Amino acid sequence: LPIVVKAFEMEIIPAKRIVAQIGEKLILTCSTTGCASPSFSWRTQMDNPLGGTVSNHGTYSTLTMDPVSIVNAHNYLCTVFCDKKEKKEKSITVELYSFPSDPIIEISPSLGAGEQVTVICKIPDVYPSDHLEVLLKKEEHVLSEKSFHADSSTNRETKIVKYSFNLTSEDVGKEITCVAKLPIANMDFEPKERVTSQKLNASFGPRNTVITASPSNSPMEGDPLKLTCVTESNPPPQIVWRKHLADESIQHLIENNVLSIPRAHFTDSGLYICEAVNLVTNKTEKATVEIVIQGAPSIAELSIEPSTTVQEGENVSIQCSAKSNPSPKIILRRKSDDADMGPYNEGRILLPSVTFLNGGDYECIAENKFGKSKNEITLNVKFPPQNITVLVYPSENVTEGENITITCSAYSNPPSQMVLRKVQQEKEILPSVNGTFILYNVTKNDTGRYLLGVFNEVGNNIKVIEITVVGRLRKPDQMLPLIIAFSSVTAIAVPVVAVLIYVSRKAKINGSYSLVKALRLRV
Repeated sequence: LPIVVKAFEMEIIPAKRIVAQIGEKLILTCSTTGCASPSFSWRTQMDNPLGGTVSNHGTYSTLTMDPVSIVNAHNYLCTVFCDKKEKKEKSITVELYSFPSDPIIEISPSLGAGEQVTVICKIPDVYPSDHLEVLLKKEEHVLSEKSFHADSSTNRETKIVKYSFNLTSEDVGKEITCVAKLPIANMDFEPKERVTSQKLNASFGPRNTVITASPSNSPMEGDPLKLTCVTESNPPPQIVWRKHLADESIQHLIENNVLSIPRAHFTDSGLYICEAVNLVTNKTEKATVEIVIQGAPSIAELSIEPSTTVQEGENVSIQCSAKSNPSPKIILRRKSDDADMGPYNEGRILLPSVTFLNGGDYECIAENKFGKSKNEITLNVKFPPQNITVLVYPSENVTEGENITITCSAYSNPPSQMVLRKVQQEKEILPSVNGTFILYNVTKNDTGRYLLGVFNEVGNNIKVIEITVVGRLRKPDQMLPLIIAFSSVTAIAVPVVAVLIYVSRKAKINGSYSLVKALRLRV
């Protein structure tokens, strides 16, 4: 069979003519058939710079212009050699335009109706501008028409159309429209018409400024509160929130038309001020609203002066305060007292020269129509030992060989310590924590006067016990009868008590003791 050989051919894509917008990417492709190893070259007909990048790919070659610019407005010629024998050429014309975006309308600020306003319409980056036509309208009324047919720009440019007129109150809100057209014959691109509209505005205000409170001017404590400042102003005003404080000072809050409080507290009550400022008209207007937070009482303070722990004889003040709206009824009383009886007071109790009888738990109750709140505090009154009772068993008078149990009780705060000492044996003591002392197998040597010291950090007291031990008929190794006598005095010299306290801290405390053994203790 005969071998069919394809003829050497070439083509260029796009063919003959291409319309491209400046700034975009453009690729020209030159390809061949019937040639195994073609050789490509690109040039402009006027031998200007290519303004692009050539890339060969076997049987085709590309010329890429990215971005395409005004220097690419040429006739491009692609030449192909096949085996250095055959040569073919084709050309393509690159035509450029630029109409990338809608017109931009700018309206100069006006202080209000009756003032002159200037409308500016800008058409960005137009090429060729000698085909540009611009129409400026107010609603359907034509303000200005302009064509740029005499323009000789050789590159893209921004073209401007201006129109000035006196603004009337009827003009406010009307629409200004700028229509830009680029009708170039025999150039296929879209769009060829671009339109922008903007409403006319006059500067005014602020006026009719008001504050709205949601949910109300008197929300419940814990609820969200939103204050909105509404005003009429053009351009929109700068909003500043302030609050009158209790000391008559002004607290700056935020610069926003909405003031939000996620959880309202009693301290959020007060007079709020919204200040609207128009920086163009240089005018300011204020609005105020009184906010009152309602809710059940919350006890703000429950305290004891000078301290929760005092000594008898001090002057004591117990105070309670609460926050709520409406104002709460406050009852301050001691819990152990009858609810319908004293002592109680609305917020304060004064206790001059306090006694141990005033100690205990005090409660503060604050109540209004929304509910009540309660808190407690303890008054601790320290006092020296009182109501001391001493019991001697089996008797004050015993026979030699018997055991004697001495039990002491006292009322004090803090709890008392107790020690027992025989007179004239100042360094020999018997301590006790629970107030019980046991004298085992007494002898006539145990006869004498004993001092029972009762003390705490506030004060002390001394009881005197007369013990007499008498002998009895017994074998030589038996003890004689012991007679014990007891008497009490109210106080004794401070050095004696000091010795008792010091020695008690040195002795080992176990609850019950043998005086005979304890007397062997040396400090």
